[in-house]
Amino acid sequence: MSAPARTTTGVRSPVRAAIAARTLRTDAWWRPPLLTALGLTVFVVYATVRSFVRTAYWVDRYHYLTPFYSPCVSASCAPGSTHFGVWVGELPMWIPLAFLSLPFLLGFRLTCYYYRKAYYRSVWMAPPACAVAEPHSRYTGETRLPLIVQNSHRYFFYVALIVSAINTYDAVLAFHGPAGGFGFGLGNVIIVANVILLWAYTVSCHSCRHATGGRLKHFSAHPVRYRMWTWVSRLNTRHMQLAWITLGTLMLTDFYIMLVASGTISDLRFVN
Repeated sequence: MSAPARTTTGVRSPVRAAIAARTLRTDAWWRPPLLTALGLTVFVVYATVRSFVRTAYWVDRYHYLTPFYSPCVSASCAPGSTHFGVWVGELPMWIPLAFLSLPFLLGFRLTCYYYRKAYYRSVWMAPPACAVAEPHSRYTGETRLPLIVQNSHRYFFYVALIVSAINTYDAVLAFHGPAGGFGFGLGNVIIVANVILLWAYTVSCHSCRHATGGRLKHFSAHPVRYRMWTWVSRLNTRHMQLAWITLGTLMLTDFYIMLVASGTISDLRFVN
């Protein structure tokens, strides 16, 4: 008895309908993946450049520190920006000053359930849209390298909580006046708004929803966790919007601090 013929699992496999056209859709199905790819590209290019230039990231006068450089714990950091002390010596230029946080934040975003959908469709074209054939001949899912790494999202989530706490600490220290004591300016508004939205994006994560209410058989026996789960679930419905909003607020916060640190503009001060 001969072995059964091996069939592929892609859209061109023998078991699928033999349709020559890539899609029968007549709408502009290509627009959402194109805009998504452009948006992600803008952020990646901006964040990469700003993370390595090592200029205009710290305003000593008001203690403004851009999130792209937090925490800064090396001897290469600007004086005053090492909120948690100096842990290592001088770093070569190819290592970002926020080397403790950026790799984990990148992993958190890359493995995020929404971002998976975003770049699977817009970058890998797998598939680019509903009812549009993808160019790949086989489908293996997230069962092997590199996509099996997506299963580590929950662990990146725990580190993201720590980084959000660090950003919150930076925001508190930023209430500093030029002559010492309490100070409050436009920079504080931008930094605090960014931190709040970053918290919202982080805790709206699907992993957070599972951590607060997952594996509970009886919500009535766990009223505190049930209440937390309902709060996270409400935020979870806005996870996609928060994912995009926080990309924008991160760039806005960094860009404003860069302008102030470089002397291009002066911070609008309300108190001190």
